[in-house]
Amino acid sequence: MRKISAFSLIILISCSKTNHEEKINEVLDSLHYLASMAEREQYIGLFSKDAVFFGTDINERWPIGKFDLYVKSRFDTGVGWTYKKNIRNIFISKDKKTAWFDEIVVNELYGAMRGTGVLIYEKNEWKISQYNLLLPIPNEYLQKYAKEIKKYYEKGNIE
Repeated sequence: MRKISAFSLIILISCSKTNHEEKINEVLDSLHYLASMAEREQYIGLFSKDAVFFGTDINERWPIGKFDLYVKSRFDTGVGWTYKKNIRNIFISKDKKTAWFDEIVVNELYGAMRGTGVLIYEKNEWKISQYNLLLPIPNEYLQKYAKEIKKYYEKGNIE
């Protein structure tokens, strides 16, 4: 009897993890879809109340309120942004209240970008607590571009 109970517990745990992964994938897929459709309210609704979005510019550290203003200014024009998921890795804490991910997303103009972030499980929903979008730079180009970026920020372009 104990073997059956232990086996049942293992199945429940693995199903639970799969269900959480599916829900997290749905949230992240919705994030990209809603952005491409310029659907502000639903898009912002995917974030937790204390979320932070990091854009590619060093000055783009936006608590959700400021990020919402930026999103509104873009989406009110009817134009959002489109990133399509290529690869995604999801990791879930043992207590199933926190998850983190990394993904490669592709944008027509910018090419492959990396998104990383954290989700929290609250009120039976996964919410994005942090999203960080960055442009990966191949090691062969890092020194060249790092010098240019350093000069740019040395001119006082950091808020």
